[in-house]
Amino acid sequence: MAHLHWERVAIAQGMQSGHGIQRTAYTLFLLTTLFWGGNAVAGKLAVGHVSPMLLNAARWGLALAVLGLIGWPRLAADWPKVRSGALYLILLGATGFTIFNVALYSAVVYTSAINVSIEQAGIPMFIFIANFLFFRQRATLAQVAGFLVSIAGVALTASHGELARLLTLDVNFGDLLMLGGVIAYAGYTVALRFKPEIHWQSFMIALTTGAFLAALPFAAAEAWVGSTSLPDARGWSVIFYTAIFPSILAQIFYVRGVELIGANRAGLFVNLVPVFGTLLSVALLGEKFRIYHAVALALVLGGIALAELGGRKAAAGKPGR
Repeated sequence: MAHLHWERVAIAQGMQSGHGIQRTAYTLFLLTTLFWGGNAVAGKLAVGHVSPMLLNAARWGLALAVLGLIGWPRLAADWPKVRSGALYLILLGATGFTIFNVALYSAVVYTSAINVSIEQAGIPMFIFIANFLFFRQRATLAQVAGFLVSIAGVALTASHGELARLLTLDVNFGDLLMLGGVIAYAGYTVALRFKPEIHWQSFMIALTTGAFLAALPFAAAEAWVGSTSLPDARGWSVIFYTAIFPSILAQIFYVRGVELIGANRAGLFVNLVPVFGTLLSVALLGEKFRIYHAVALALVLGGIALAELGGRKAAAGKPGR
């Protein structure tokens, strides 16, 4: 009887621990997606006040300076591991940080911040596909169903409420650019599984270095064609916001959340970006909220709920989860 009692206690403690991990992950992803929703709005606010490639380079340069001041001792301690994985870390930062934001800041020149926000809900689809193709990691039936529901919302947004436009590939150039960014960030998320065992400060410094280095050629090309616009007061405000919140805090929270519940489940929370992005776009930019936006958001949120329920059940059925 005593054995059974302690077994029940161990099970209850494990369940509490699992719930605590989920609550922590949910909080991290809530803040992450809030900051990322603000990133789309910041990109739109920057138009005419700082050119997109200069914004991207300045953002990562400032983030690198802040992280370097904070984490230099940690980087020195982790240097052997950082040096051995330098190419991987540089490419990871270039893909997930720079390429994604180059696409986002360029996309908002041609399409709305609401559209750019909602289209990021396509990230989970590419995470599922990559995990299956490269690692044979299967999604649950509920996750697939949730993904399909969410992607319907993305398609509705990309087509501006007219799905027939997709059949003729009549999609705004900005929406197409954002699709490229979505694919890049999904690849980054999947590749996080190979992250070396180093302190988060060292990891972020390495990734931000890759992001800054990758951003410089884009800024140089922008200057070469004469499109550079130096920041004014609003431009500097956007640079500081994007450097601290979407660049540093959100990326740290996202990496930790992926560690806690895995890439497939983590990717689904990216679908919260449209919610915050849409609300902030309406409140701060005065963009029009149309019926198809409401339908798309309902589909996206419904997809998250369905897929996360399936993901939690699957995780609960695995040892050690």
